Amino acid sequence: MVAVWRDSSDGLHMDRALALARQGCGQTSPNPMVGAVVVSAAGKVVGSGFHARAGAAHAEVCALDEAGALARGATLYCTLEPCAHEGRTGPCAPRIVDAGVRRVVVAVGDPNPRVDGAGIAWLRTRGIQVDVGVRRAEAARLNEVFLTWASRGRPFVTMKIATSLDKRIASRPGVRTPITGAAAAAAVHDTRAEVDAVGVGSATLLIDDPRLTARGTPRRLPLTRVVFDRRLRTPPTARIFRTLGDGPVIVMANAASLRAKQAAADRLRAAGATLEALETGAMPEIMQRLGTLEITSLLLEGGAVLHRAAWAAGVVDRVQRYIAPTCLGSQGVRWLEDELSMARLADASIRQLGVDLLMEGYVQRSD
Repeated sequence: MVAVWRDSSDGLHMDRALALARQGCGQTSPNPMVGAVVVSAAGKVVGSGFHARAGAAHAEVCALDEAGALARGATLYCTLEPCAHEGRTGPCAPRIVDAGVRRVVVAVGDPNPRVDGAGIAWLRTRGIQVDVGVRRAEAARLNEVFLTWASRGRPFVTMKIATSLDKRIASRPGVRTPITGAAAAAAVHDTRAEVDAVGVGSATLLIDDPRLTARGTPRRLPLTRVVFDRRLRTPPTARIFRTLGDGPVIVMANAASLRAKQAAADRLRAAGATLEALETGAMPEIMQRLGTLEITSLLLEGGAVLHRAAWAAGVVDRVQRYIAPTCLGSQGVRWLEDELSMARLADASIRQLGVDLLMEGYVQRSD
């Protein structure tokens, strides 16, 4: 759909709505980040708002409440298509009509099957002019997590890796090898603070025994830790179970392993783990299961086996590669060199974090 610009100020007002939406970053899951601005017929901003958390008032309602009677005949700018269905809160579209809004400008549609154009159609059938596509790309990037989850039924997946200059992730197989410095570690914790869940493979859990918390960065929502462990090797003594106050621990295991190792499964449950039984243990099945659990974003921290499976399954959306100024030598463990040799990343960037570099970009897809 081609963006319709009725007014030269449309972009400026949508920019304001996008800035408001960003205030909900890391707080709204499984809902999207949404901002809204009400502009009177005279061109004055008379109301604004953003969606603060799931279950709280929607951005459109907040903006209309602030505008009050001044919303009559006004234009409402929304970063995402208004809903016309009953969810955790009431639908927004009827409130827009009741407020007397003349025109609605939407940045991007909502692919949620319960919305998916229905909100726009509902408003148009009631005589409201609706224009779609102003700042579409910016709004889609802002809500890349929600749009992926709503359209694909799985989390938006970021694959994070730390390597040496010679593309090694460890000095030897099975040896815990710290690679990056303090600034890079702080950046990882910042990323953890923005996602719903952090995931590791069972081998990484056994070798590194990580806590997988978002230290130093406040979170309103718990951080779910996911262990990919088809053979049920996770020990109940792992440090991850000492931090259940930071968020739940989910162990993804094959149903056959759970049946064969009932005692081990019982010990993990006693330690506080939630066990998810998988029929195949294949990556697409795992991702769809996480999607049904309303995990909308996942940071995959390793190891190489988990990264390789996710990459081969085509579920990786973004890559974050930290590079340290060191070499680990020919005995070191390589990271996906062959698999990624032909990969091209969109919107790629490089920035320095102390002595390390962070390279990140989005995986290009044809679908």
